[in-house]
Amino acid sequence: MSTDPYPTASASSAAPPEPSPSTPHLLPASDPLTSGRAHPPPLGFADPWDYELWFPRDPRGPGIARVTLRAVLAAHGLVGLTDRAELLATELATNSVRHTRGPASVHLQWLHPVLRVSLWDADPELPALPTQPAPHADGGRGLLILDMVADRWGGYPIGARPRGPGGKTVWFELALSGR
Repeated sequence: MSTDPYPTASASSAAPPEPSPSTPHLLPASDPLTSGRAHPPPLGFADPWDYELWFPRDPRGPGIARVTLRAVLAAHGLVGLTDRAELLATELATNSVRHTRGPASVHLQWLHPVLRVSLWDADPELPALPTQPAPHADGGRGLLILDMVADRWGGYPIGARPRGPGGKTVWFELALSGR
């Protein structure tokens, strides 16, 4: 008798059942790594959800956040929000990498019909309110873009906590119906 907790399938083993049209999700109907237990059904379109990604102060972080955001929105059928959300999340993540000294996180929250994207970083100083940059300036347009593209946005400092860093959160919201 084998004591291997992860036995290999023999040629005579039946293949896992295919997902049916009534369960359109990205995972197979059962998972051999979880003893064949069925996956739960996917969340409904209007059901709330949250995802969060932490990344170090690294120039690759904003790109990784952008790809993750795109994948999450596509998986949840929110491709109509993707371009605006991707632009704004990239602006905030890039500002965090350029202007702070620590890690950051992107939090995606869906409360039908509104997507809220929040970016936390360890610097408690809020960015200056949008002003018009010089015509040939290299930067300074991120918050202006945020103000023009987001349905709502804001930010708040977070004081140091006993079990974690303080910092700040800058967030934006996009409604499914858009502007």
